[in-house]
Amino acid sequence: MKSSLTIRNADVVLPGKIQKTNVSVINGVIIAIGSKISEVGEVIDAEGLFLIPGIIDPQVHFREPGADHKEDLHSGSCAAAAGGVTSFLDMPNNNPPVTTIKRMAEKKQLAAEKSVVNYGFFIGATPDNLEELNAVENVCGIKIFMGASTGDLLVDDSDILESIFANGTKLIAVHAEDESILQENRRLMKGIDDVRIHSLSEMNQLL
Repeated sequence: MKSSLTIRNADVVLPGKIQKTNVSVINGVIIAIGSKISEVGEVIDAEGLFLIPGIIDPQVHFREPGADHKEDLHSGSCAAAAGGVTSFLDMPNNNPPVTTIKRMAEKKQLAAEKSVVNYGFFIGATPDNLEELNAVENVCGIKIFMGASTGDLLVDDSDILESIFANGTKLIAVHAEDESILQENRRLMKGIDDVRIHSLSEMNQLL
């Protein structure tokens, strides 16, 4: 069954210009843009509104599973849609962290049930899950935390890092820090009550 939509009188953001015009959509696909197109299906008058391509947010930290009292895949995706974000890529530092094929499948199932926009997920690297990283399918990439994150999401051994980069063809995103430096900076700043200390403690050099 075809679903049809016509958006009228929108300020459409096109390459190099903004044009007041109409847009015709069938089954979620734009089939025509122009002031003289025939109106089909549901008609939305977008007078005074901008119509822009959907935004892709490549790094979100939705809190499901594990802390969905803060935000879950439904509330997070609704907020994304309200801001014009039609696709998001979610990080693996949940509780439990998404570091196995099983946990990835569970998270995808939650998203299929709850998300109102398109989604993709990173799988997290650990010191001992190389086989999982190589075997998992349909992920947007591998996330490496070189500074400690949730659970066992810390990879700071150079040999393990090399083995992850040397095996497989997946995109790799790196949270590049030095855990030993971070810990020493935090030790030096312990007891200092100043919000500015946070950014200093996260520097990748000793203070």
